[in-house]
Amino acid sequence: MSYSVIYEDIGLEDYKQTWDYQSVIFNRLVDAKKNGTSAGNSPEKLPGTLIIVEHPHVYTLGKSGSENNLLIDFIQMQAKDATFFKIDRGGDITYHGPGQIVGYPIFDLEIIKIGLKEYIYRLEESIINTIKEFGLKGSRLTRGTGVWLDPEIKGKTRKICAIGVKASKFVTMHGFAFNVNTDLSYFNYINPCGFTDKGVTSLEKELGRKQDIEYVKEVLKRKIKSIFDLEWIKTQS
Repeated sequence: MSYSVIYEDIGLEDYKQTWDYQSVIFNRLVDAKKNGTSAGNSPEKLPGTLIIVEHPHVYTLGKSGSENNLLIDFIQMQAKDATFFKIDRGGDITYHGPGQIVGYPIFDLEIIKIGLKEYIYRLEESIINTIKEFGLKGSRLTRGTGVWLDPEIKGKTRKICAIGVKASKFVTMHGFAFNVNTDLSYFNYINPCGFTDKGVTSLEKELGRKQDIEYVKEVLKRKIKSIFDLEWIKTQS
């Protein structure tokens, strides 16, 4: 049986406001599982949510990351119109900005009947299948999450999508950051995901031209629906 999910594309939105918003949805699902009911609903009846968003320039550092991987100070960040947040997801430091599709799936994995490892695998598979539509071959890296190009070629390995998640009671939050028309120069001021020997890329860079990000979102939406066996019960965009 398909898992019911609300799809929300909220456009360009402040990072902290979006973090607060997804936290409300996440806590509602977690509380429902702890208490057995929430607002008169059983946990099984509460839908999941997929938030799709672009953020203004921001760096986020996961709970296991090192601030040493941020290579500029706060004054330099302000000059770049960027902000910085320490957050409660896994992983190290990454960048979000305009032209990047950021996805926050707030899913109950027990209803989907998968564990966290399989969940991350399916997120990666959704991106891999999406970029395949554009003629690119995405792969996984043995010692890192996300989607990569040429992971087996030393000096050419580059990441097109970062993944960092949090889970409690098998409910997920945070998610993925998929570079479409992203200004990749902002990655020069960090060691992305803690790596010093690997690069980053985007659909625009790989294909040599700016992409229709709304079309890319539609492709990605189809892939996520198929791979997770979802039913969109309401869409907002």
